[in-house]
Amino acid sequence: MQPLPPSPVHFEHLTDGLGIGTGTPRLSWTPAAGSGDQHAYEVEIERPGHTHRTGRVSGADHVLVAWPAEPLTSRERAVVRVRTWSESDDEPSAWSEPGTVEAGLLAPTDWSAVPVGAAWDEDPAAERRPARVRKHFRADDRPIARARLYITAHGLYEAEINGTRVGDEALAPGWTVYPHRLRYRTHDVTALLAPGANTIGAWLGDGWYRGTYGFDGGTRNIYGTDQSLIAQLEITHTDGTTTVIATDHTWQAAVGPILTSGLYEGEVFDARLDDPHWATPAASPDGWTPVRAGTRNPGALVAPQGPPVRCTEEIPPGTITRTPDGRHLLDFGQNLVGRLRVTADGPVGTTLTFRHAEVLQDDELATRPLREAHSTDTLVLPGGGPYVWEPRFTLHGFRYAEITGWPGDLDPQDVTARVYHTDMRRTGWFECSDPMVNRLHENVLWSMRGNFVDIPTDCPQRDERLGWTGDIQVFAPTASFLYDCVGMLDSWLTDVGLEQLPDGTIPWYVPVIPGEPMWTPIRPGAAWGDVATLTPWALYQRFGDLELLRRHYPMGRAWVDLVEKLAGPDRLWDTGFQLGDWLDPAAPPEDPAAGRTDRYLVATAYYAHSTRHLARAARELGDTGDAARYDTLAEEITTAFRRRYVRADGRLTSDSPTAYALALAFDLLDAGRRQTAGDRLAALVDQDDARIATGFVGTPLICDALTDTGHLDTAYRLLLQTQCPSWLYPVTMGATTIWERWDSLRPDGTLNPGGMTSFNHYALGAVADWLHRVVGGIEVVAPGARTLAFRPRPGGGITWARTRYETPHGTASLFWETTPDGMKAEITVPPNCTALVELPGRQPSRLATGTHTLGPTASSEK
Repeated sequence: MQPLPPSPVHFEHLTDGLGIGTGTPRLSWTPAAGSGDQHAYEVEIERPGHTHRTGRVSGADHVLVAWPAEPLTSRERAVVRVRTWSESDDEPSAWSEPGTVEAGLLAPTDWSAVPVGAAWDEDPAAERRPARVRKHFRADDRPIARARLYITAHGLYEAEINGTRVGDEALAPGWTVYPHRLRYRTHDVTALLAPGANTIGAWLGDGWYRGTYGFDGGTRNIYGTDQSLIAQLEITHTDGTTTVIATDHTWQAAVGPILTSGLYEGEVFDARLDDPHWATPAASPDGWTPVRAGTRNPGALVAPQGPPVRCTEEIPPGTITRTPDGRHLLDFGQNLVGRLRVTADGPVGTTLTFRHAEVLQDDELATRPLREAHSTDTLVLPGGGPYVWEPRFTLHGFRYAEITGWPGDLDPQDVTARVYHTDMRRTGWFECSDPMVNRLHENVLWSMRGNFVDIPTDCPQRDERLGWTGDIQVFAPTASFLYDCVGMLDSWLTDVGLEQLPDGTIPWYVPVIPGEPMWTPIRPGAAWGDVATLTPWALYQRFGDLELLRRHYPMGRAWVDLVEKLAGPDRLWDTGFQLGDWLDPAAPPEDPAAGRTDRYLVATAYYAHSTRHLARAARELGDTGDAARYDTLAEEITTAFRRRYVRADGRLTSDSPTAYALALAFDLLDAGRRQTAGDRLAALVDQDDARIATGFVGTPLICDALTDTGHLDTAYRLLLQTQCPSWLYPVTMGATTIWERWDSLRPDGTLNPGGMTSFNHYALGAVADWLHRVVGGIEVVAPGARTLAFRPRPGGGITWARTRYETPHGTASLFWETTPDGMKAEITVPPNCTALVELPGRQPSRLATGTHTLGPTASSEK
C-alpha cells in the first residue's frame, strides 16, 4: 500500500499563494501523520508549457525549502506538488494535493494605477465625509480566462464589482509605515465579471492614514489629506491578450451614505442615502463627478506577508436588559474586538445609536477608560422593511453595548457581535484540572485576538491602539505558541526597522505617530527597544525562519551598538530616560515607571540579555566574528552588572522580585549566587503572601526564576493566588481578557482612577508561556521546534494538563495526569523532531516519532 501523501505545499508564511510578493517563494509541507520521519522528497512544479521536477532529494527538509526552479515572473502561476520517502518505505508517498502559487506585481513598472479620490474641496482640519469611487467599463466579447484585482488605498477601502463585494478582509490595506510600505492585495475576480457592461467601485475611509489617531484627542492627516483608491483590474482573455482597468482620471467620485467614520469615533450611516446598485451598470449618474488623480511611488507597494483582518467568530448577546427609558443594554459575555451587525426595521428616519464599553459601573456603560474614543455608531433607517447593517471602517473593544432608539422589543436574533482580528492559524492549546487557570488562559487568548489587528497593539478600545514595542517583546513567546503569527510580526518588524533612528534608537511604538510629551523626542529605552533582538529570535525559535533572522539582524545589531555607546566602557546603562518595570503594582498612579526596581538595573540587565541573543543570532547566521564580539561584550556587561548591582551577601541592590527575576532569568549571576537569589526571591513572594509584585518586565520572568531555582511550589502559589494583585484576581472579578493594571477594577467594583485603565492588554498574560512549558510540559528547545522537550512539572494541586502545539513539523501533544502510582502521560512526537522526555519519577529518555503512552513503570507505543 502506497504511503499517505504529505500536506499540500504552502508558500512562505501564507496559507494562500495568490499574489505572493517574491518570485522564489519558499515551500513548506507537513509529512502525513503516522508516516514516520521524512528522509527524502521530490518537488514537482508545473507552469505554463513546462514541468520541473527536482528528482529525489535526500534529507529531512520540509520547512521553508528553497524554490528549486527558475523564479516566477510577475503574474505567473505555478502548481506545486511534493512526495516524500520515509526510512521504512522504499517507495514514495502519494503526491500531495496541488498547491497553487501566483506572483503578484513584482516590479514597479507593472503598475499603471494612480491614486484617485474626491476632487471637491475639503477642510483638512475638519471631519470629512468619506467618498466612494467607481468606473463603468465594458468587457468585450473575447472569453475571459482569468481576472485579477490588485488593490490598495490611502486610507481604507472595500471594493465591489457589479454589486458584489470583493474579498472579506476588514480595515484593508492595514497599517504600515505608509511612506515606505503600502500593502496591496491580489483578488481573483474572474467570477464577478459579466459580458458587456461592468462596474467596479470602492467605499473609502480615513483609517490610520488621515483619520484622527493618537493621544489627547488624536492627530489628523498623519500621512496625508487625500483619501484615495489605487486599483488595477487585469483581465486576461483566452487568446492571451489583456485588458487593464486602472484607477486614473476617468473614474468618478461621489459621497455615499457614510456621513462620518473613524477608528476611535465610530461610524454614522444614513441608509436613506444608500443606493444598493451604486457599483453596478444600472446605477444612477446623479451626484458623480470626475476624480482627482494623484501620484504614488509604485516601488513602495508591497504584497502581504501574513493574513488580513477578518471576522473570525460571531457571538450572540447573552443577556438583553431594557432600561426604564427604553434603551437596550446587551452583555455578550466576552470582552472582544469587533462591531455589531444588526437587522432593524422601523419607520424611515428612525435613528439607532450603538455605544460600546468593556465594563459597567452602576449598570451603565463605563466609558471613562475609553478617553477620547467615543466608540459610537449610528444608523438612520431607510424604512420599507428589515435592514441589515454593520459599520465598515471602525472597530471597538467591548463586552457591553447599549442601543438607543430601537423600535419596540429587541429580538436577540437581530443583533450579533462580530469578532475581528488578523486571521492567523491557531497553533497552541492548553487546559488543566483547574477551571480558573483555564479561564486565565482563555483570557490571554482573547487579549491576543483583540490586539493582533494588523499590528500588535497595546489595547483595542481607547484613544491609543498603538504598536508598543515592549508589550510584544515580552509577549512574543506566548503569541508564537498560540497562533502562527510569524508573517504578521515579520511585516511589523520590517516597519520597526524602517522607523529605527539613524543612531539605532528603537521607537516606543511602531508605526510612529505624534505622541504625548513623554514620548517625544524618541529616546532609547530598555525592554521596549530590545524588541529588535529578542522578538526576531523568539520567532526563529518557533518557526525556524533563518531568513527572517537575517533580515532583522542589522536592526538588532544597530540597537546593541547604540546601547554600547550609551553605556560606555564601564558597560553599565545607567543614564537616560527609562520605563523600568512599568506598572509595578507599587508604582504611584502618576508615575507608572517608579516601581520597586532600579530602572537602570533593568536597563543593564536587558543590555546583557540582548547582546547575548545577538551573539546567538550571529552564530546561527554563520557570522563567527560578530558572535565572538558580542559574546565577549555580553560577558563584560554581566561582570559589570554583578559589580554594580549584586551585594557581597548575594542580595541585589534593588531587593525586589523583578530584580531577582531578571538576574536569574537572564543568567546574570555566578553559580554560587544563583541559589541565594532564588531563595531571596521565594522569600519575597512568600513575604507578600504570593501576591504579584512585578510589572511588565518582571511578570513574564518570575515563575521561571522560581522554578529554575527549586521553588516550583512558590511559583504555583503565585499562579494560583486570587487576592489582588494576582493573575487570578481578575478572573474572580469576571474578567474575560487580561487587564492593563492588576487592579483595573478594584475589589469594591470601582474603576481604577488612573488615566490608563484598559481591560484588554496582553502583556501581563505572558505567564501563559510558563503555563505551556512548565504546567503543560511542551518546550521548544531547538530553532524551528526541531527539538522538543516534554517536561511537565506539576504542582499547586493541578492533577492533569493537556497541551497541544502545531509545530512546523506536525502535531506535538502531551496529556499528563497524576495517579497514586505516579505520573501517566500520553505524548505525540511529530515527524523529524527530536523528543526529550523528563517525567517525574522516570529517568530522562528520548522518544521517536509517533504517539506513546508512558506510565510510572511501563511504556507502550500505539
